[in-house]
Amino acid sequence: MSDPSTLLFEHLEKLGIKTTTQTHAPLFTVEDSQNLRGDLPGLHSKNLFVKDKKGALWLVVAEENTQIRMNHLHKSLGCARLSFGKPDLLIETLGVKPGSVTPFALINDQGRVVNLALDAKLANGEKLNFHPLRNDQTTTIQAKDLLRFIASLGYEAKIINFEDELDAT
Repeated sequence: MSDPSTLLFEHLEKLGIKTTTQTHAPLFTVEDSQNLRGDLPGLHSKNLFVKDKKGALWLVVAEENTQIRMNHLHKSLGCARLSFGKPDLLIETLGVKPGSVTPFALINDQGRVVNLALDAKLANGEKLNFHPLRNDQTTTIQAKDLLRFIASLGYEAKIINFEDELDAT
C-alpha cells in the first residue's frame, strides 16, 4: 500500500510550503501524543469529526488542551446538534482512520462536504503539529501556511475562540 501522505506532501511542495516531519510510534489519542512526542515545539491539536442531525459534517480542530463542550458546540458552529461521526464515514469522506484525523485530511474530501472549524489559538499560533494522514508521523507547519493550504483546497475555516465560548456559557 502506498504512503497516504505522499499526495499531501506533493501538494504542500507545489504551494511552496515548508514542513518538517518526525516519525514515531503510532499515536491514537492526545494523551498518547503528550506522553510520547518528546520536546516537539509548537502547538498540538485534538481533531473531532462530527455530524449534525441534518447530516452536515464538521472537522473541529482545536488546541489539544482546549475544553470543548459537545452539548454547546453546535451553537458555536451554527448547526444542528452534533454527534461523533462513525469511523466508516470518516474513512469515506476524509480518507483516514480514527487516530489519524487531521486538517491535512481535507485534501481527501473530494466532494468538499466537510466543514472546518479551527481554534483561534491554532489560527493565530506559529508552529503547529499534525499527523500527515498517518498517526506514526507528526508534521510541523506554520499557522499561516496551514491556512494557505486550507484555502488552496477551496475551504474557508470557521475560526472559533473556544475560550470565549466557554466564558459565554
